[in-house]
This record gives sequence, structure tokens and C-alpha cells, in this order.
Amino acid sequence: MKTTGLEKILGRIEDLDSVNLGILVQRLARERKMQETVFNTIHDGILVIDSDGVVQYANNAALLLIGLKENDVGVTRLWKMVPDLAKSIHSETVGGQKKSAPVLSREIELSYPEHRVVRLYMVPIDAQVGHDDSGGYVIVLSDITEERVSMEERIESERTSSIVRLAAGVAHELGNPLNSLTIHLQLIERKLKKLTEQKDAAKLAESLQVCQGEVQRLDGIITHFLEAVRPQKPELNELDLLELVEEVLCVQEVELSNRQLSVKVEVSDDLPAILGDRGQIKQVFFNLIKNAMEAMQPGGSLRVLARRDADHVFLQFVDTGSGISEEDLSKVFQAYYTTKKEGHGLGMMIVERIMREHGGCINIESHKDKGTAITLQFPRQLRRTRLLESV
Repeated sequence: MKTTGLEKILGRIEDLDSVNLGILVQRLARERKMQETVFNTIHDGILVIDSDGVVQYANNAALLLIGLKENDVGVTRLWKMVPDLAKSIHSETVGGQKKSAPVLSREIELSYPEHRVVRLYMVPIDAQVGHDDSGGYVIVLSDITEERVSMEERIESERTSSIVRLAAGVAHELGNPLNSLTIHLQLIERKLKKLTEQKDAAKLAESLQVCQGEVQRLDGIITHFLEAVRPQKPELNELDLLELVEEVLCVQEVELSNRQLSVKVEVSDDLPAILGDRGQIKQVFFNLIKNAMEAMQPGGSLRVLARRDADHVFLQFVDTGSGISEEDLSKVFQAYYTTKKEGHGLGMMIVERIMREHGGCINIESHKDKGTAITLQFPRQLRRTRLLESV
């Protein structure tokens, strides 16, 4: 191995006078500062710990990843931040005899200061020079949270796509016998009209109505299902969200009045137009207002709150309905989950899909017997433009 000039000087440090010793100290300080600068530009976290786990060095990325402060260096043990690392190292001690220090490579989850998934590589310092006992470890931490999330989303997307293709095929096949049933039920209905003088005709007519109602219900389920699994790509145009809310409220005005429910629209800012598909966004509003109506008792109220920030437009639908229990809140967007007797359980799934297709998102807060607040977040036009220009 080639010996550097600095190593040669350090090798005869006892021969240096005070002037050269001062020059050497300044040179060491410069090299240390340069090395720290280099380490702090690295996105991966780099730690050096001693054999007791006390952090002796941490670059900026490592401090952020595990929630250390600069004054913790030299004092805090890493085991306090990542307890299972100590178990991994101590497991190498068998019968009181310490085996050669382990080289670890694994993925761990950190819960502090925020939830992150980290790939950890740890190597004993003394392993480089052939010692069996390690005086410390160098640890490299790579944040793979986005990589893990992306992989999980890709797997889930592929799984969902395969299920959707299968289910769409089944729904299509179910449509054919339903059409046939509808035709034959209509023929039976015509023949029954000629048998009105017979005493059993009324009972048969009642049974026929039940059958027709069930066929219509099945057809409705299939129609909504196909809307959910075969989404139409949104046709983007400038939209005034408050204008669309008013249109939907006008359509539902009679039902709101019959249920003795009040509606109030509150706007805190001048809302800019967004880019969206008029029909799809109206469907989102219709589904949310319909759900709110059916969750409330007479005398209930629905508030629609509108605001904006630099990048987004927000619409919040707040009702005084029965609310959703904590255990059911996570199921809201699942297919066929519903608490309504006549519900098909696809409305919120469709809402979430439409919001996602528009680059937005939906958030739900609810308390049992107190009501529900659903917030829609839409990207502003200028935000879309900036994103497109930065590509």
C-alpha cells in the first residue's frame, strides 16, 4: 500500500519542532474539515460507533434519519435509537466467547423521528486489519422508504389489475343472463295481464315484481362495478368547483327538503378554476352529498367549506350524521363495503379513483354519532403547469 506524505510525517512526529507541529495540526484540521464536508454531502447516513454502541461520529444524513442531535455524539448509544441492532451483535457471543465481529446487511424500520424503512450495512472497523475482536463499527444507512412504497404500490397495482380483469369478465358474463331474465320476465308480465280473472294472478304479479326488482338491483350493481373497474380517462377542462356544487345541490334539493336537512356553503377565499372532467367531478359531489344525506336524521346540517393555498384547492363536506367507527374507517374505500341496506359499496371507491385520476386526494375524519368531515384536495392549474414544465 502506498504511504502518503502525511503518514510519513506522523511516523516521525516526535522529531517535529513546534513550528512544523503547528503546521501539521493545521493540515490535519483542514483534512478533517474536507472529509466532514464530503461525508455531509452524501445522502446516505454514515455512523461510527464504539464497541459499547456509543455514537462517535454521524454525518448530517444520519442525524436526520435516527433523530440524533450534534451534542448527542460521543454520549448517546445507538441501541437507544435502534434497539434490535444490539441483539444482532450480542447474538454473536456464544458461551462467553465472542466470535468474530459480524458484518450485517439488513432492512429495518425506524419509528423515530418519523416512520422510515432503512437498509443498513454494518462492518467492524477492525475487520479491515484482520482482528477478531472489533473495537467499533462503521454503519451506512440508506433510506429506501420511497423504494419500498413504490414496490408495494406496484405489486398491489398488478394484483388489483389482474383481479379487475377477471371481475370485469365475470360482470360482463353476468350481464347476458340478466338481459335474458329481463326479457322473459316481461313476457310473463304480459301473459299475467290476461289472467287477471284468476285468483292466483295477484300473487304471481307480486312475485314477478320482486323478481324484476332483484334483476334491476343486480344490473345496478354490475353497472356501478364496471364504472369502478373500467374508469374513463378524465377529459380535462377549466372547472368552477363551487358552480358544480351548486348544480348538484339543485338536483338534490327536493330530497334534502324532504329529509328536513339544511345546507350551507362557506367560502374563505376566491377559488381559482381547476382542470377536471365535469361529469366525473359532479359524480364525486353527488356521491358525497348523497352519503351525507343518508347518514343524517331530520334536522341535520351539511356544510361545504371551500379554501385554497398556493398549490391546492380544498373542498370539505362536513355532516352531522351518524359517523363512522374507528375500526370501519379503514374500510371505507374497499369495494362492496357499506353500512346502508340498499348500498352497493362502490360509491367511495369510485370517488377515490376519480380524485386520484385528477391528481388529487381525499381525506376522511369521522367520529361515531358525531358526524363526518370529508376533504377533497385538487391541484391548482398553476401547480399542474409547474409540474409539467419541470419534467
